[in-house]
Amino acid sequence: MMLHDSHQAFYRQPMGPAVTGSTVTIRFRCDEATAVILRTWQDEELCYAMLNVGNDVWETAIQLPENPGLYWYRFIVYRKDGRTLIYGNNPDKLGGEGQAYTSGEPESFQITVYDKDFTTPAYFHSANIYQIFPDRFFRAKTAAKDDRQDRYVHETWDEEMISVGDMRGGKYQELDFYGGNLNGVKEKLPYLKSLGIDIIYLNPIFRARSNHRYDTGDYSKIDPLCGTEEEFQILCEEAKALGMRVLLDGVFSHTGEDSVYFNHFGHYPTLGAYQGESSPYYDWYTFKKFPEDYRAWWGILSLPELRKDHPEYQKFMFKDKEGIVPRWIHRGACGWRLDVADELSMDFLRKLRKAARKANPDAVVLGEVWEDASNKVAYGEMRCYCTGDTLDSVMNYPLRTAILDFATGHATAADFVKLVKHQAEVYPAPFRYALMNLIGSHDRPRALNMLVDKGCMDLPKDEQQFIHLTVDEYELAVKRYKMCVDLLCALPGCPTIYYGDEAGLCGCHDPWNRRPFPWGKEDKSLQQYVSNKLTHRQQSDVLKYGLCDIEAMDEDTVTITRYMDGGVDGLGNPTACREREVITVCRK
Repeated sequence: MMLHDSHQAFYRQPMGPAVTGSTVTIRFRCDEATAVILRTWQDEELCYAMLNVGNDVWETAIQLPENPGLYWYRFIVYRKDGRTLIYGNNPDKLGGEGQAYTSGEPESFQITVYDKDFTTPAYFHSANIYQIFPDRFFRAKTAAKDDRQDRYVHETWDEEMISVGDMRGGKYQELDFYGGNLNGVKEKLPYLKSLGIDIIYLNPIFRARSNHRYDTGDYSKIDPLCGTEEEFQILCEEAKALGMRVLLDGVFSHTGEDSVYFNHFGHYPTLGAYQGESSPYYDWYTFKKFPEDYRAWWGILSLPELRKDHPEYQKFMFKDKEGIVPRWIHRGACGWRLDVADELSMDFLRKLRKAARKANPDAVVLGEVWEDASNKVAYGEMRCYCTGDTLDSVMNYPLRTAILDFATGHATAADFVKLVKHQAEVYPAPFRYALMNLIGSHDRPRALNMLVDKGCMDLPKDEQQFIHLTVDEYELAVKRYKMCVDLLCALPGCPTIYYGDEAGLCGCHDPWNRRPFPWGKEDKSLQQYVSNKLTHRQQSDVLKYGLCDIEAMDEDTVTITRYMDGGVDGLGNPTACREREVITVCRK
């Protein structure tokens, strides 16, 4: 018998992440060993002889390094029959019970060693987030005047979207607009307040050619279809007066080719990189052969890639007050959600977070990372984003996958529980309680479509427009979506609603997941359900900050217990509160 379970306190104390320089006790149960060695690795390999403390339990205490990073360990077992085995993590790398290896490269257990001073903004812990695609939320009068002649603006809010995009930009360029804007968001602040929202996350609002605005044209100016700088500041002020904050989307890996910086089409009066070496922006990009062959995001020529290491680009981004990152924080934003954060270097992220915090000590920096953010491999480098020096937290796509798989019967309750426990094991509490826990987003098919598996990802893009749910499919999808919301509101982190999901919006992959909000045609029952859940969570300290236990009762049922026992809450803060709430979610 051999056993080490990293999800149980008996085998690892304390469980989960640990601060730099702290001591962790590791235990291993084995009745067939003459000796057990704990092999560890961070910057160097170390081996510790474990002590047999009786009852087949082997134990040792280790002091963790003073430097933040990932600390790995596994066991070398010298058996009574003379054989030597390695006991390590399971191949899925999700922790819990390990396994013995007789061949191959064993997986190691992970301890995330984080800076003891790592904190994230308190207002963001377990905040309710609402994501808005600005062009499609609500249209109101604006003082801004659009000076572009090359984009189509729908006359009415109910018109169907145009299915043909700009082929130069592939699926990433869409040129029809509905005119949703910042004043539209401002007018709907009472609705967002009634929904129980704390953070309004806006997809890009800066000048751009496309309706998604991930092809930035000018970081210093708001797109005139979206509004004015003054209107942005007023939105932030009025949101704050109602207890809400505004989070911006930062697209700093690339710009649009139609931008003041690249200026491929000559729409801007100043010289862009495309005009040659005399441009101040020429060296911000990498030309393989000037002017048509240049590095572009994923090879998409409409999105030329920036040199994030260029000193002038970094100065443009991070300079006190005038830099783009601090500038918009000073104008009211609570921080930045970073597009494709894993394509920004760790050095760039550190400087960005430092610039944001200098502008406002309560500024938040959230990253788009689709995988495990504690050990993401990007461009040949393993990156840990949760040690306290780069990101405050991330979009929680692994949890999204786990929830959808559980809701649709593609995974068991035990599979779901293991993922949740794994995240508790590798994400420090300040990071975990600020996770953007989402189901829908602008990058994925609508939640309701995913919940009845309509094959959205497999069809050609132009055919996805005509996918519609039947009455029975919609009822099933809504039932499952309510269960998803139950799980989001029960777990640590920030429940996140993609605009319109709560109103019953459907659609396949983009652009069909970006239809206008159905004002006047909402599913009122679903809307009220989501509002009730978010508002209850907003008013419950135990759901926001409490400790969390999770258990699979059977293949279809998960029980989540949030509690405070009068000692500390889930973030380690002292509390006199003694409260408990048990949420049972069954997919049948």
